[in-house]
Amino acid sequence: MADGAYPSAKPIPPPPQALNGDGSGQPSFPPTKGQTYGSTLPTYRPQPRKPPPPRRRRSRRGCCCCCCLWLTLILVALVFLAAIAAGVFYLIYHPHRPTFEVVGLRLAAFNVSVTGHLTSRLDLNVTARNPNGKIVYLYDAASIAAQSGGVDIGDGTFPAFVHGAENTTLLTTKLSAGAQTALDSTAAANLRKKTTLPLEIDVDTKVGVKIGGLKTKKMGIQVRCTGIDVGVPKGKAAVPVSSTKAACQVKLRIKIWKWTIS
Repeated sequence: MADGAYPSAKPIPPPPQALNGDGSGQPSFPPTKGQTYGSTLPTYRPQPRKPPPPRRRRSRRGCCCCCCLWLTLILVALVFLAAIAAGVFYLIYHPHRPTFEVVGLRLAAFNVSVTGHLTSRLDLNVTARNPNGKIVYLYDAASIAAQSGGVDIGDGTFPAFVHGAENTTLLTTKLSAGAQTALDSTAAANLRKKTTLPLEIDVDTKVGVKIGGLKTKKMGIQVRCTGIDVGVPKGKAAVPVSSTKAACQVKLRIKIWKWTIS
């Protein structure tokens, strides 16, 4: 008896069908974006780094303007502080200038020779007053010159002295012009005709200020006295001063290098 063919218990599955349309049998995947639009992706190329932007340098003009601005501000601040200090000083001490007055002047000798040489001698008394109650003046030796119409009549000096607070000091000296003082013919003829001489007296010195234990640097001053008429002696007889209404002004003289400001 021949063996009959029996079918297997499990059916044989059919072969897999092609999943891809091209019949390759490979599974199909959804198309990429590049494939959808029919383009290919560009190759990646690294871009070179950009150099950092250069730093801006400050111009010289800007630096100069900045320095000038700061210097101006500093100067304004210093001036402002100096004004405040001066105001405080004035309120505390009430400073006043010293005053000078010619109280005596006598032309003891006066002669103009035929050759134009002048000889003279003057006796001068000046009072100096310090009206300040807390300020002391320190004077150097002073030089004195008496002139009449631009002609030097006599020269002399005052000694150095300390001018105390609220003090009046009498200064006495003699002015003279030696025979070596030569005048031109016109000036000599005019002086011989005069019976009175209008005089201008200049006193040049330096003075410092002392306030308590503080002393300042000495500065130059000039005292000019005008409005003085003195009689010319006849022979050996001296004529006293004709007018004592002399006005004396005190001027500060500041010397900056070669220039003197008064």
